[in-house]
Amino acid sequence: MIIDNSMTIKTGHKIQAVIFDWAGTTIDYGCFAPVEAFITSFKMSGIDLSIGEVRAPMGLPKKEHIRKILSGGRVRKLWISIHGSSPEESDVDAIYKEFDRFLMDSVMNHVDIKPHTLEAVDSLRRAGIKIGSTTGYTKETMEMILPDVKRNGYSPDCVLTPDNLPAGRPSPWMCYQNAINLNVFPMHSIVKVGDTASDIEEGINSGCWSIGVIRGSSELGLSLREERSFGEKQFNLRREAAIRTFISFGAHFVIDDLRELDEVIEKINQIMAGPLK
Repeated sequence: MIIDNSMTIKTGHKIQAVIFDWAGTTIDYGCFAPVEAFITSFKMSGIDLSIGEVRAPMGLPKKEHIRKILSGGRVRKLWISIHGSSPEESDVDAIYKEFDRFLMDSVMNHVDIKPHTLEAVDSLRRAGIKIGSTTGYTKETMEMILPDVKRNGYSPDCVLTPDNLPAGRPSPWMCYQNAINLNVFPMHSIVKVGDTASDIEEGINSGCWSIGVIRGSSELGLSLREERSFGEKQFNLRREAAIRTFISFGAHFVIDDLRELDEVIEKINQIMAGPLK
């Protein structure tokens, strides 16, 4: 089911590129690799995080993600209670060091390509659409992931990390650099697809069409096995909450999975060509 939150933008352009997120969007169903690493690294400092606390800032660069968690009311109070002072930047650095160590182990257990990704990418390429990507992972982490993912059939034309850019999500810089590397303009001829609020903001801030994907997303927060075990009512409550989040952050469209991407791009092309009949 496609949720359309778009406005009519008559430009005469067509979509030339799609920029995908990685974990939770094209690989790692449910986005579990960073979740495991965050929980373990905070536990080393005496903090037991809830899944909600971990997932709320998902998609940000990982140091910023840690800062966001530490600034949360419950975690901040607990930190002060345990350590006797407010968390400082040196604490962020220490947690990040542990996170990075645990992520290296976790991430290689979560590089499976999500269902429908390869088919969606193949369809885009047949239509002459270029494939970009952005992530909250570092360049070093992506260099670990890419060989396995490529062997399994997924190889974007551009892979961008926050390294050597002014900032990561929700800033627009990775999307802008994708546009440069792919030689695509204007920005509204690009679609950004992601599974977190910061993905949506990244797309909006860069002037792209922004699409949220539900199944296998960090926002939904379920493994494929959990999705299948949920009752229809229980699953739909989770799904509707995820849709509301994406819409509240400005998503132009929300889709269940990447099988619906072709239809959305066709609709966007119609919108940019002129009023729908």
